[in-house]
Amino acid sequence: MTTKVNQQSTPLMLAEPDNFNAGFPHALFRELREASPVCWSEWSGGKGFWAITKYEDVGFVGSTPGIFSSASENGGHRIFEEQLSGLANTGASGSTPVGAPFISRDAPLQAEQRVPVMRSVSSNRLLDMTNRIRERISLLLDKAIDSDELELVESVSAPIPIKTLVELLDLPVSMEGKLYEWTNALIGEDDPEFRQSPEYMGQVMAELAEYFLALRVERQGTDRSDVVTMLATDRSGNEVPVEDFLANIILVLVGGNETTRNSISGGMLGFAQNPEQWSLLKSKPELIPNAVNEIVRWVTPVMHMRRTLMEDCTLRGVTMKKGEKVLMWYPSANRDEEIWTDPDRFDISRDIVKHRGFGAGAHICVGSRLAELQISIFLEELLKRCEHFELNGDVARIRSNFICGIKSLPLRFDWKK
Repeated sequence: MTTKVNQQSTPLMLAEPDNFNAGFPHALFRELREASPVCWSEWSGGKGFWAITKYEDVGFVGSTPGIFSSASENGGHRIFEEQLSGLANTGASGSTPVGAPFISRDAPLQAEQRVPVMRSVSSNRLLDMTNRIRERISLLLDKAIDSDELELVESVSAPIPIKTLVELLDLPVSMEGKLYEWTNALIGEDDPEFRQSPEYMGQVMAELAEYFLALRVERQGTDRSDVVTMLATDRSGNEVPVEDFLANIILVLVGGNETTRNSISGGMLGFAQNPEQWSLLKSKPELIPNAVNEIVRWVTPVMHMRRTLMEDCTLRGVTMKKGEKVLMWYPSANRDEEIWTDPDRFDISRDIVKHRGFGAGAHICVGSRLAELQISIFLEELLKRCEHFELNGDVARIRSNFICGIKSLPLRFDWKK
């Protein structure tokens, strides 16, 4: 992407998927933060948007729902119009109706459907799950050490959250493959490998809806504590409409997978590119909490969320009009020079500062603590087994303007004997 901020004759096109083929364009967003932190961008897929690039501004937009709405009827939480395109731009309709997930609601409806998911990842639940998460990660790594060469995503970083989702949803282990396929299709709207055709996407949506609606009926009226059962009713005990139930299932599948998967993959890339940081972690394993925080900050798996202005608002001297779209760019907020010294440096010894990798405000990622737990355990178990690792080929990224994701990460390991 060669567009310069000061080239006023050339409109910014920030959200084109090809801008992210080599990762997030941090150099451009650094220039935006300095010269035009609230700026207008066109978009080839529809109406343009205001780009929010600074840490404090992202926090303000994410925490002020009265002005900045995420409700589906106002456009939703994605760059496209959810009521026209369907959740995750699937165009789902007819036999697979998908409504609005709680992330595409404003208060009070947002809290009514979010709270049951919060209960499923409470502190007590996470404590109960910790040993089983460790056992699963240990088995994956014990299998991995059979070879010095490893493709990390398919072998380790993708299975970790998929196996956790299977437990949270109380599904048979045999469903792991389907969950992996479905989540790839759901987030891969601009990636031809993940979303092969409209017909394929229709098949995915039909399979997903049939499976989870049958589970909803089977578990209705029980006292089970799995996420499928809990999403069937809201905080007040009212039955959630089928369309919204499916939307929330999709949200859990994507949210429960992508943040953890891509934080682990991106974090390992960070260590491979900065081997002195792995040496530091080996010598000071007490830095694991800092390392987890730095990994999510440095990677920032979700690149943006959208809001819609409910009234005119002036931010940093720029007046944005009612009805216009606003995109909060989390990777840019997480490299804000006013918050972090030398923010482009991957440094696990940084003091922990609250990053924007999990969003901001009422819609902050409901599974953030679970994601941090899985990343932390992965690092603990890898430290037990690994002396050193390095890149062993090209990194393949997901074609996306939404997920900063890695499809393939080939590594060469020096395992402890």
